[in-house]
Amino acid sequence: MSYGQPARTATRRIRIRRVRLAALLVVVAAIAVALGYGLLASPSSTAASPIDVLRSERRGAPGEAVPSTVWPAYGQAAFVQTGQSQVQAGPNQHTAAIASVAKVMTAYLVLRDHPLRLGQDGPTITLTDADVADTDRRLRQRESIVSIAAGERLTERQALQALLLPSANNIAAALARWDAGSAARFVARMNATARSLGMTHTRYTDPSGYDDATVSTAADQVRIVDRAMRLPVFASIVATPSATLPVAGIVHNTNTLVGRNGFVGVKTGSDDAAGGCFAFRAIRWIDGERTTITGVVLGQPGHNQIAAGLAAADAMVDRITGQRRFRQRRDSRPRAP
Repeated sequence: MSYGQPARTATRRIRIRRVRLAALLVVVAAIAVALGYGLLASPSSTAASPIDVLRSERRGAPGEAVPSTVWPAYGQAAFVQTGQSQVQAGPNQHTAAIASVAKVMTAYLVLRDHPLRLGQDGPTITLTDADVADTDRRLRQRESIVSIAAGERLTERQALQALLLPSANNIAAALARWDAGSAARFVARMNATARSLGMTHTRYTDPSGYDDATVSTAADQVRIVDRAMRLPVFASIVATPSATLPVAGIVHNTNTLVGRNGFVGVKTGSDDAAGGCFAFRAIRWIDGERTTITGVVLGQPGHNQIAAGLAAADAMVDRITGQRRFRQRRDSRPRAP
């Protein structure tokens, strides 16, 4: 009996310590949750995985979320618009073939290494017998090409027009050799540039995108499209419906949306592995505000793959515009006191 009181006192002390420890753990857990939320909510220019892309890039302005109805039903898509630095990426982001959308990077590098101002034609590229042989090989493989002749002289601007409007794979190869000395060295530069832009899910294996091993995500491609459209010569070329080349004659832009519904570029792509792809920029007026939407759709199904990519982008821009207009009108309603 003489040990009963000390035992009860010790038991109470243990209980008090347990309560304090539990309270401390609750505080620590709350701090951890707050820090974790802050990390998830903080802006990030790159993502280490597709899941990170969805967490960090789907946000626009704080508190906003892109409705699921904005995104195409198939494939993947992403966009960025005026006043936003974050790329907003839809579901199903994964590395996939991008076909001729890869030519955006090719043109960007050529213009970065050999800058042109508006109105300039740039240096001349002389096509060789080897270029003709390469073109014949690509023609047998049913690749997208433009007709050329040995000794033909293309200005840099004309070569870029052939690359970006009719999407000529043979000119992509010629530009790569002209710029870097070989296709292999040019591809190495493409990948180095992709890394510098935070395109962590991108791998280029050729300058034209014909190789199915050239892969990326829609969110990654928005980065290079946005960067390329800052170059006035690039933007002016992709905004034109046609151009005239010395041997091929008149060539037409595969982007038949250009000049319609606010579309001002950028580049189509299609093949069996990639489906219908389209990197685009559209300018819309939303309640008196000029809004630029730069986006990419990949993997669109359809018998006419180019048409499928164009249609998916057109519908997506309509939905983005409608969703933003609805939000602006909702936010402008008088609030109850």
